[in-house]
Amino acid sequence: MNSGQNNSALVIGSSGGLGTAILMELVNDPSINRVVAVSRSRCPQELTNGGADGKVVWLQTEYNEPAMVEVAQSLAPYSGSFSRVCICHGVLHSDILKPEKRLEDLNEASLQSVFHSNAVIPGIWLKLLFPILKGNTNCIVVALSARVGSISDNNLGGWYAYRASKAALNMILKTAAIEYGRRAKNVKLIAFHPGTTDTDLSKPFQATVPTGKLFAPIFVAEQLAIIMDSAKMDGTLSFLDWNGQPIDW
Repeated sequence: MNSGQNNSALVIGSSGGLGTAILMELVNDPSINRVVAVSRSRCPQELTNGGADGKVVWLQTEYNEPAMVEVAQSLAPYSGSFSRVCICHGVLHSDILKPEKRLEDLNEASLQSVFHSNAVIPGIWLKLLFPILKGNTNCIVVALSARVGSISDNNLGGWYAYRASKAALNMILKTAAIEYGRRAKNVKLIAFHPGTTDTDLSKPFQATVPTGKLFAPIFVAEQLAIIMDSAKMDGTLSFLDWNGQPIDW
């Protein structure tokens, strides 16, 4: 890995439906010279050896803290060059996880699993990335949150673990933004609600999505690029939806 002050981007969780779209949006941005992709999955064939223009660096890892420390060490030569960072972790359901419809559905293992993916891992990334992002290059850091993480917007109930984990993520981001604002004034944090996106995460629930409200991943990635390009370096956390509109906490 070569160091330097080239304009770099970082996508963590780059193999998910939305993560892949964000990755390709950044790869196709001519102002970005290098895109580092972090994923549990192997590098896809089309991006082997950096892709057509050689700008992709693919890092395969597990999402536990020792493995994440190794990723941070690999990123160290790029310190001060990142202008875009997207943390795309998130889980709502799996073969064994189902969103809770009532209190009786709560269980310890599911709560711990969802909180770990949605709040703990992004928090650890914010810690590990701090010395890498701190510097003179203005850097926008986006973490995938959700409108259902808004406490004031919760009028339906249900989905206990997902709602609470996204609310916890928002608090971690808010607290980190205050510290970044003091110690790394070049970094701006955004909690991003992508809307209901046509990915595996939303598939079991798409039948109830109103017409025109199920978004293609590439559309959301394009909207996010606009939001990042227009973000103000104000040392605070913004909680924004796919259209750049603020969401109440």
